[in-house]
Amino acid sequence: MKKIIVMLFAAVLLLGVQNLFAENKTESFKVYGNCDMCKKRVETAARLVQGVASVDWNKETKMMTVVFDAAKTDAQKVEMAIAMVGHDTQTQKASNEAYTKLPSCCKYDRATSFAPAKAPAKEKMKMDEHQGHMH
Repeated sequence: MKKIIVMLFAAVLLLGVQNLFAENKTESFKVYGNCDMCKKRVETAARLVQGVASVDWNKETKMMTVVFDAAKTDAQKVEMAIAMVGHDTQTQKASNEAYTKLPSCCKYDRATSFAPAKAPAKEKMKMDEHQGHMH
């Protein structure tokens, strides 16, 4: 019995030390959606990413705040998980297939949801000069 208590104490101590050294990071990014069903879907997808401690999506501002262990994950992985369930984010676009599976109340205006960063004028010129591809 004494051995079990000592082992349990050691396990609790080890978990405490691990949490002490965890590098929690908070990031916010835009996630497109409309309703409470969207909120549940995007928050669930984000929570399923290993290392995510907490999430909160505001449907009015479309902003997601995520707290995660930076040693286990990053914001890009969270955004990718959200895109996989049909919601565009600041840097990740959901596939058309995932988007079309959303209920009608959850279908947001995709034309305004995802605007990839534009190439600088020089890069655009290079792309035009080389038949639509960049070097």
